[in-house]
Amino acid sequence: MRAEDARAVQGAETGKAPILIRARHLSKTYKMGETEVRALDDVSLDIEDGDFVAIMGASGSGKSTFMNLVGALDVPDAGTLEVGGKSLVGLSADELATFRNRTVGFVFQQFNLLPRTIALDQVMLPLLYTDPRPADPRAEARMRLEQVGLGERAHHLPRQLSGGQQQRVAIARALVNNPKILLADEPTGALDSKTSTEIMQLFTALNGQGITLIIVTHEPDIALWAKRRIVFRDGRVIDDKRQNPDRGTGSP
Repeated sequence: MRAEDARAVQGAETGKAPILIRARHLSKTYKMGETEVRALDDVSLDIEDGDFVAIMGASGSGKSTFMNLVGALDVPDAGTLEVGGKSLVGLSADELATFRNRTVGFVFQQFNLLPRTIALDQVMLPLLYTDPRPADPRAEARMRLEQVGLGERAHHLPRQLSGGQQQRVAIARALVNNPKILLADEPTGALDSKTSTEIMQLFTALNGQGITLIIVTHEPDIALWAKRRIVFRDGRVIDDKRQNPDRGTGSP
């Protein structure tokens, strides 16, 4: 049995929760001019439903590529990938878009907010592409803003909000379709340490509500908030361990 398979089987046998994400022998190669870059090289691992995972690694290690595959933003060249028992391999572009809309919420380092749109409408935007739409999209968006502690900022523009508040709007937007998985790529990279702690407290609270969280980060202190740390190097998993989250900075 390969080392990657052994790690995956070991994760599946914990008995703590069902497997939500099952990857086997994932490979992905990108062409950079005439050069081929192997971003993922035969990666196999499982992630449990309700887990909180930090993915680390140097630039080019494969961590963001793995997250993009899980989020159906890209497709592997080889291997299999199942999320919630559904294979993502071989799906059409429309099917991948439907999966993203119904299953995954995305949070990025740069908040990607529309500069002339109030917070409430920013959060409501994904609901315009949901089928079927909620009966009251604005009420759903307002509930998500309240969930992240920004109910009183619903009618503020991004320029009227701090960096941490803008990231909370982005998190509320990611939550509005009630995803099973929240994928966050360097979500504290543009924030100071105090605000980063507040955002990680929020993520911890969301994970406590049952959302599976996968965070890509290069910051060891941010990774300590997760229940599990996976380290990539040269497209392979080189370390995968459970950890006791360092949440001694205050409760959410």
